[in-house]
Amino acid sequence: MAKLKEKKKAIGLRKKGHSYSEILKEVPVAKSTLSLWLRSVGLAKEQKQRLTEKKLAAAWRGAQAKKEKRIRITKEIKKKAKKEIGKISKRELWMIGTALYWGEGAKEKSTKKKARGSRVRLSNSDPNLIRIFLKWLVKICKVPKKEIYFRISLHETAKERLDEVQEYWAKVTNFPLENFRRVTWKKNKIGTNRKNIGKDYYGVLRVGVKESTNFNRKIQGWIEGICKNCGVV
Repeated sequence: MAKLKEKKKAIGLRKKGHSYSEILKEVPVAKSTLSLWLRSVGLAKEQKQRLTEKKLAAAWRGAQAKKEKRIRITKEIKKKAKKEIGKISKRELWMIGTALYWGEGAKEKSTKKKARGSRVRLSNSDPNLIRIFLKWLVKICKVPKKEIYFRISLHETAKERLDEVQEYWAKVTNFPLENFRRVTWKKNKIGTNRKNIGKDYYGVLRVGVKESTNFNRKIQGWIEGICKNCGVV
């Protein structure tokens, strides 16, 4: 008699659109028993919609929980890694800047007959990378600030934001706004799915040093020295 009463209650709850887990909280029976009782119970459109919405809500909560866990783990890893770096010496900054230029800077142009000189130039959109490069130039390489110049490379679609972009790079570099008037415009290709758009897009900044052909050659020598002392050549 008790089982029959529980079965009727379970069927009634199911017809109202309750899920199995919700019913099991009200009717304490084995899940296999509940499945047997409810296998022939049909649901109205509204009831099916309610169950679908609950499933979607549960999936969203699960996704949010995973996201929060991922963010928490990422923060912990970065916090620990940041402490591992510690204080950076002048020599270490020298090595960092040289390696940075190796990867991102302009190399000396060459042909079969002769090598042509090239100024020291580095282009990037990462503000912190630009800051480190400038510190390397001024503090380590002793390049006078008056010898440093800038050029912004920007897509034509961002023309209306030019003033904002110039102010942004002036703040990043701590150089006067007047140093950022030179702009190279990139034509927007129709059909290209670019991600570097929107309010967070500030183009690419080129940092250059005037009359720096021999300085560039010196940097190439430092790079060769790194290769030699690392035992890769």
